[in-house]
Amino acid sequence: MRIDLPIAMAALATLSSCLKEELPVPAHERGAGMSLETCMGPGYQDQLWLDLRTGEMRSSNVKTAWDLAFESEPDGWHIFLNGSKLMTAWNIGPVDITAAHDTTGMAAGRRIDAPSGDRDSTAIGDWRGRNDVFIIDLGFDAIGMPQGLRKIRFVSMSNTAFTFDVARLNGSQLTTVTVPKDPARSFTCYRIGSGVVSVEPPRGEWDLVMTQYTHQFYEPFLPYLVAGALSAEGVRVAEFETQDFEAISLADTASHPFSMARDAIGYDWKDYNFETGAYEIDRSRAYIVEDAEHYFHKLRFVDFYGEQGQVGCPRFEVVPL
Repeated sequence: MRIDLPIAMAALATLSSCLKEELPVPAHERGAGMSLETCMGPGYQDQLWLDLRTGEMRSSNVKTAWDLAFESEPDGWHIFLNGSKLMTAWNIGPVDITAAHDTTGMAAGRRIDAPSGDRDSTAIGDWRGRNDVFIIDLGFDAIGMPQGLRKIRFVSMSNTAFTFDVARLNGSQLTTVTVPKDPARSFTCYRIGSGVVSVEPPRGEWDLVMTQYTHQFYEPFLPYLVAGALSAEGVRVAEFETQDFEAISLADTASHPFSMARDAIGYDWKDYNFETGAYEIDRSRAYIVEDAEHYFHKLRFVDFYGEQGQVGCPRFEVVPL
């Protein structure tokens, strides 16, 4: 199912004031385990793609490098928004894409992708055979500046490519775009006005991406940008509540089942203390991760600040099992 998104403009205006400064730092030497530090840069501007077995950062990019992610499998038809920018989509039906439209009603009609990565819970949904037009809000950059609106009509997909039409809100500058699927990657990323971009590393070469992403809060009902770890497709995560990280073993997964949700690690291994104005790590939270190469690791976060005190630098321990 899709997630409804009646976003209050005041909440969006608050976004830029909540952005914190956060720079990629190399992994430390691996022994029995590793201590990794991954800094996302000012305003959480960077996405950092990590391989847990080696501790290497496979690639990095600014979060504004892409807008849409197209499923790359030959029969894949799902389309995801760039949640690190708080992107949303509003289906306005099978209307004339060259006509002028406004955003009246968009606050109640817009959607986000489920943070879990569930393919059945995307903002765009099953577009095939419907000829619907979507108003796409391109979200915000790292300093909270709006990235604008576009209208898109997804036309077709084949084993090798997607085709869609793009126009401005007033119907002008209609363009038909073909995006070839990249079979080496789970998703082929595209930036409107620029074309296909290489963002995520090839399939099987990464396990976690440290990034901002859109989480849906319910009390109050508000989609909001959070910073945390999202898993690669096929990566499994088991979560633990324990004060004894050293004692965690692979046998513990018998009572702590694995999840394949993209946000199984997510953001809530930390809390923001409004009295101190700082993030605090939940030391009782730990994880076992089965990575993309089917190696097992236990993992816990130890800090959200870099050596110079910059916020947005998750530090965590990774121990092979």
